[in-house]
Amino acid sequence: MKNPVRRRALLRIPLLLGLAPAFLPMRVLAQAYPSKAIRMVVPFPPGGPTDIVARPLAKLLGDGLHQQVYIDNRGGAGGSVGASAVATSKPDGYTLLMGTVGTSAINPHLYKNLPYNPVTDLTPLATVASAPVAVVVNPSAGITSIADLIAKAKASPDALTYGSAGNGTPGHLAGAMFCAAAGIKMRHVPYKGSAPGVVDLLGGQIPIMFDPLQSVLTHVKAGKLKILGVTSRERAKVLPEVPTVAESINDFEMTAWWAVYGPAGLPAETTARLVAEIRRVVASPDFEAGLGNLGVQPFEVPLADLQRKELVKWGAAVRAAGVTLE
Repeated sequence: MKNPVRRRALLRIPLLLGLAPAFLPMRVLAQAYPSKAIRMVVPFPPGGPTDIVARPLAKLLGDGLHQQVYIDNRGGAGGSVGASAVATSKPDGYTLLMGTVGTSAINPHLYKNLPYNPVTDLTPLATVASAPVAVVVNPSAGITSIADLIAKAKASPDALTYGSAGNGTPGHLAGAMFCAAAGIKMRHVPYKGSAPGVVDLLGGQIPIMFDPLQSVLTHVKAGKLKILGVTSRERAKVLPEVPTVAESINDFEMTAWWAVYGPAGLPAETTARLVAEIRRVVASPDFEAGLGNLGVQPFEVPLADLQRKELVKWGAAVRAAGVTLE
């Protein structure tokens, strides 16, 4: 007959093994994440401003997490398709969203039937980068400053036109808010993206354009376009001699920004790990170098607070523009 003491000891082994994780330090359990590759959804086509921000971030974030962070471009409906895909994904930390001012603060006011709620359906993690909108003119327009632009618009209401990358884009809404703040009227000409608008601006078909700085910077540096001002609160590092719009219109600020989100319900330990790693990346010189010298710069502020304020600001901009989309 087998030794009964030994038999009882053997029977206890599975039970003890099952209880073992309960006795492991929480720090060890938390380190289990991530155990596989992480997908970062970019809700716009490859090559655009959001892609430019996401790719260096993904590389450096992956290095810090010791797992690949790969980009999944899912464009459509002003970023709503990609944002919705993340909002409905499993909240396990393996699907993230490279959110934008559009997906997080503009779309809720712009689209009548938005398939996600940026406040309740997503977990805010951390801000990543920001860039101002530039007010640029064709040199042949003879407009020399923000004050000059306002004076000419007041002298001839609705005579001046300004272009943007399309209805509801940061450029369009910044232009609408600029007109409201300055007490002027200009006609908006929407384009299907920045590129065709800039082509017409260079060709003199339109005199003025409101567009993110990185889209027009090379033409400004080449002397083909004149920049009147930037819509950030502070002057752009890449063009420190260019004034802000706020230097002519008090408190005017309309800045494009990017931030990382996860689905709602993301575990606290996973959230904390991601927030710490993203902030580390954003503070690194490698990330700033990865953004290039194009007017986009690292940006680190509390995301939830920023989003609350920006929802109010861009809601007013959408109402000023008088535009809604299906």
